[in-house]
Amino acid sequence: MDGIVQDITVGTKRGSDELLSACAANGPFIMSNSAPSAGEYTNGNDSKKFKGENRTSGILPSRVIHIRKLPNDVTEAEVISLGLPFGKVTNLLMLKGKNQAFIEMNSEEAANTMVSYYSTVTPYLRSHPIYIQYSNHKELKTDNSPNQARAQAALQAVNAVQTANMAIAGTGAPDSAAGLAGQSPVLRIIVENLFYPVTLDVLHQIFSKFGTVMKIITFTKNNQFQALLQYADGSSAQHAKLALDGQNIYNACCTLRIDFSKLTSLNVKYNNDKSRDYTRPDLPSGDNQPTLDQTMAAAFGLSVPGVHGALAPLSMPSAAAAAAAAASRIGIPGFASAANAVLLISNLNPERVTPQCLFILFGVYGDVQRVKILFNKKENALVQMFDCTQAQLAMSHLNGQRLHGKAMRVTMSKHQTVQLPREGQEDQGLTKDYSSSPLHRFKKPGSKNFQNIFPPSATLHLSNIPPSITEEDLKLLFSSTTGMVKAFKFFQKDRKMALIQMSSVEEAIQALIDLHNHDLGENHHLRVSFSKSTI
Repeated sequence: MDGIVQDITVGTKRGSDELLSACAANGPFIMSNSAPSAGEYTNGNDSKKFKGENRTSGILPSRVIHIRKLPNDVTEAEVISLGLPFGKVTNLLMLKGKNQAFIEMNSEEAANTMVSYYSTVTPYLRSHPIYIQYSNHKELKTDNSPNQARAQAALQAVNAVQTANMAIAGTGAPDSAAGLAGQSPVLRIIVENLFYPVTLDVLHQIFSKFGTVMKIITFTKNNQFQALLQYADGSSAQHAKLALDGQNIYNACCTLRIDFSKLTSLNVKYNNDKSRDYTRPDLPSGDNQPTLDQTMAAAFGLSVPGVHGALAPLSMPSAAAAAAAAASRIGIPGFASAANAVLLISNLNPERVTPQCLFILFGVYGDVQRVKILFNKKENALVQMFDCTQAQLAMSHLNGQRLHGKAMRVTMSKHQTVQLPREGQEDQGLTKDYSSSPLHRFKKPGSKNFQNIFPPSATLHLSNIPPSITEEDLKLLFSSTTGMVKAFKFFQKDRKMALIQMSSVEEAIQALIDLHNHDLGENHHLRVSFSKSTI
């Protein structure tokens, strides 16, 4: 009778079906945080629960690990790769007809580390979640049937790779399945257009969909946020690269650029917010190490001692809020579902600020719906963006920037919407509704404007220039905004576009406010945005 038999004495030679029938662990399956349904205990062609599934005490560690719910097309090498990060795999039994397998580790300690790790992180093979538990058996005895020949051959091949790696490294056993899929299990990840912080947890959540993530190290190099991420096997790394390279974590920003690393294993010394070894929860946090890269901190408006130009303390823009409002193209689960899209702007120049100037400036980072300058405190204003993603983007780029001679303070407002004045209420034109404005930059889905969002800079990008307008015309126009033009250059292949450099960022901000949508004649209205380039 399949699935339920009495325990068999360890050490005798037996067939695979017989071994399977007595494999139940002494406790519930570890990959579930709550009691699994009865259906979760059925595997492949089995229709009965495993014996002993409801026992909750007396769990005995074993060198033999039972793996269930394997995909039909899984390979022996992929199954072996599950155990390699924790030690040497000494034996393998594949039961493909039942979508199950057994692996034997070289020590009980290695098996215990493996089971402990997979109790908190669901392992995946070929994008399918699998289930791992101890076997009742202390030793794996495989038969000599032909259907086990491939498993033994795969195991021998892996041992050969391990031996070669040890000879090259001159050290202990490797902790990855390098070479199993012909690729390194370590990926090098660059995050471009980094408008929101990308944390270890975010990376782990994204990349765990394609396999078991063992280690992550994050760092900043050449002013780019980068990460090294190690999978349990090269096959998972290959699948992740194919699926995620070029994708955005959040809508129109935080673009992933992924390559294989030349490394085959990562050495993680600390478990903190910059690096983590998920197989070694015992590692120290390295409290004396910096917990946030200073470049990252300054970019997101955090107070960082010793960094020139770092802004006063602010709450870091919420990546969770960003993901809630603009659905991620790769669907990161678990983020908050509500966030505010209204910004409070303070320390404005009450003599010069208008709803229109705030609409134009904040419109660089999203579609402004309403603007309200407070009636009794005209140095303060509320700006309602289209969604919280755009609000976070505007806050991260405009907080601390100078407008009309004063440094703006941009924070999230406690208000959920900007209320329009009631009919007959005195407002003096301080509240404006821009929801139907033709000047919105991002109303078209997939607009190229999403790919050209940059922090305020002294260099401006000009477009929609008619053929009759010359360099001198544009220099004269921008000089009229009480600024000084330092450099100008038409695009070589397209004279409808140009770069113009003002003498300061503050002057460029004012020029953008004054001249975006300026009528140049011939039915051409000038489009102005900040550029990442210099002249």
